[in-house]
Amino acid sequence: MAEYKDIKGFKVQTVSTDPAASAIATGTWASATSTNTSRNSAQGAGIQSAAWVAGGAPPNDGSKTEMELYNGTTWTEVNDLNTARRNSGASGTTTAGLIATGHNFPSPSGITNVESWDGTSWTEIAEVNTARNGLKGGGIQTASIFAGGYNGTELANAEVWNGSSWTEVNDLNTARSYMGGSGTSTSNLVSAGYTVPAPAQNAVESWNGTSWTSLTSVNTARGETNAAGVDNTSQLVFGGNIPPLTGATEYWNGSSWTELNDLATARQTGGQAGTTTSALLATGNTTNATEEWTVAPAPSFQQENLGQVFYNSTSNAFKVTKESIPAGTWASGGDTNTATYSRAGAGTQNAALLSGGNGSSATNEEYNGTAWTELADLNTGREALASSRSGTTTATLVFSGEVPSPNYLAINESWDGSSWTEVNDLNTARRFSTGSGTQTAAICMGGEISGPALTGNAETWNGTSWTEVNNLNTARYRSAGSGIQTAALTIGGDTPSANVANTESWDGTSWTEVNDLNTARRLLGAGGRSGNSDALVFGGLEPAVSAKTEYYNGSSWSELNDLSTARRAYNSGSGTSSSAILGGGFTTTGVATTEEWTAPTVNSTLTAS
Repeated sequence: MAEYKDIKGFKVQTVSTDPAASAIATGTWASATSTNTSRNSAQGAGIQSAAWVAGGAPPNDGSKTEMELYNGTTWTEVNDLNTARRNSGASGTTTAGLIATGHNFPSPSGITNVESWDGTSWTEIAEVNTARNGLKGGGIQTASIFAGGYNGTELANAEVWNGSSWTEVNDLNTARSYMGGSGTSTSNLVSAGYTVPAPAQNAVESWNGTSWTSLTSVNTARGETNAAGVDNTSQLVFGGNIPPLTGATEYWNGSSWTELNDLATARQTGGQAGTTTSALLATGNTTNATEEWTVAPAPSFQQENLGQVFYNSTSNAFKVTKESIPAGTWASGGDTNTATYSRAGAGTQNAALLSGGNGSSATNEEYNGTAWTELADLNTGREALASSRSGTTTATLVFSGEVPSPNYLAINESWDGSSWTEVNDLNTARRFSTGSGTQTAAICMGGEISGPALTGNAETWNGTSWTEVNNLNTARYRSAGSGIQTAALTIGGDTPSANVANTESWDGTSWTEVNDLNTARRLLGAGGRSGNSDALVFGGLEPAVSAKTEYYNGSSWSELNDLSTARRAYNSGSGTSSSAILGGGFTTTGVATTEEWTAPTVNSTLTAS
């Protein structure tokens, strides 16, 4: 008889605490020795066990010159800055530091002054080209970059220091101030911040030594935040002002942001130092409190594995690690290149396709988890088309749709990762149908065959040709589809008289009506690749534009967290019920924004029934 370990790849472990999803998820903030001087808007650099904090603002208006060094245990006051300042840019170490610009209150604008620290004293050096405060970046004393800031308005310009002079380089894509920054002069990240007229925002940009690239946004928009990290592949962002003040901590792993344990004291702009696994935050909001971020060392870390059964000796219970779909949330992803709608989506959250679109577009874009890239166009531009939603970025079908007049289409195209090839047509031309399955085993469901005639017609694809199979029980169009060719769902949509909440399940032979959506709507997006017992739908038209998200567990629908932006999603959603993506859509116009749905992994107690 096979053992559980042979089947699942791991044994039932006995542990004293539940395992974490990743090493970074074990991270916690702990109190450390306070600084000698309370202050806000200071800046710092270094590592957790050897850091410095300088400048800042006292409890009332003003700017400070005080400098303190941290040895991992205590803070020591050392020689002051020559020029009082707050909200500066900082980089370097405790023996070779740099502090640039800032706000010398009550001066109404930023300053250009820069000072260099040699471990003993500060020396004024070459000034930056643009006076400002609230800028961020990082690096070392002889090679740093600082970007953004404020001098009466938010700025986008960036400057690089080579040890002797400042050079203006390519601007940020989004002008902003008071963001979090970390990394080097050639590999840097800036996150969140303020924009005109100073609302907190969540945009993130990466510097590669030449230009800035927009990345997936942080989950919590904030200004006056703090950051730690060594390059543009990872970053820890913590604290800030939403408002109110927040202690939220998030981690960037190069593709997505994960919320971690909060700071003990919510605060904005302190002196920050360290890395994503060993960080420090001192002062902020007139406090002198210091906190240290520490990730559990390797010997004590146990990785969560989905489906893993373990025994928790502390709680005296058997548990299983699984995904918690109800706890899922939406977060911003990279914008599409074309702000449009009525496109067909396929693939996964980190490898998705969007094809066609409004105005009979032939555009085709691929998402890599961070940014969308334009690829080879469809042979036939069209809108209101469908796809094998469970296809991949190298193997997908798109079918049906319309071009102006209207002219309903049966055209079917196959994608191989580099180009589209026309293959055998559907038997019934239609628009606003929906689909699911793969490139070689797909299903097309419903649609409009001529205005206002709707169809319940369903067809299956075997890799060569389409075959008509049993019709839906309710003819409809603008519905959502999910699943595989032999186990699919058709969800919602509308008929000539009204939106429907009706859901139908396909078992490979016939359609069965199952429990309805909670909210009837049309033009939905969907995720779900495993069959007819699991699906996620989002957005649509109720008739008001909807942000609602619902999950189907094989028997009923549950309302979950809404999209950040209500929109008509059409067929442009894809992915799974635990990891979905929606690119573009329609609000009052076509939009380019992308949202990513992620359900967390949780450890649930096994109970007898």
